[in-house]
Amino acid sequence: MKILLIYYSMFGHLHRMMEAAAEGAAEVEGVVTEMRRVPETLPEDVLDEIGALEAQKQFTHVEVCEIPMVEMMTAADAIIFGSPTRFGNMCAQMRQFLDATSGIWQAGGLVGKVGSVITSSATQHGGQESTILSFHTTLLHQGMVLVGLPYTFQGQTRIDEITGCSPYGASTITGSKGERWPSPNELEGAFYQGRHVAEIARKLSAK
Repeated sequence: MKILLIYYSMFGHLHRMMEAAAEGAAEVEGVVTEMRRVPETLPEDVLDEIGALEAQKQFTHVEVCEIPMVEMMTAADAIIFGSPTRFGNMCAQMRQFLDATSGIWQAGGLVGKVGSVITSSATQHGGQESTILSFHTTLLHQGMVLVGLPYTFQGQTRIDEITGCSPYGASTITGSKGERWPSPNELEGAFYQGRHVAEIARKLSAK
């Protein structure tokens, strides 16, 4: 059984969260995970100016999910998507990638497959939940079965620290300058979500 993780990460925060999700999914017997980055749309000089070009070197080993990726996406039993929030919605890089999947939609290639979302934002109330919920709209149009982060992951109920994660999906808070990295609790949430997605996908594939 294959779990595909498709994400965009500008500075590496989402990359770390997706790694944790992949580790969680891989705990389920018989699961193989594969990580892919969506294509970058910003020019290199812009990325260099904001420091992202250097930061992205830490995960250039992850192959870019070139369009079209019909065969890879439809071959997966579940897909976990990762996108930072941009004004309460997914980033433009992810939106452009998803907009190019109309061929998959027309063929019904993702119908019945598990879809799940992980996100990040600069601030505690930076639109994490709205980003995931608006992302779900696209996944529902593709006919996917939505899976979030259930409250059995009790880390999302903590009040002793500032932390991401909600029932809609795991998330992390980066800080306005990207200075805050995913906390152990947030990484645990991503790990839990990855394992949960794999378990649901296994149950669905057994039918």
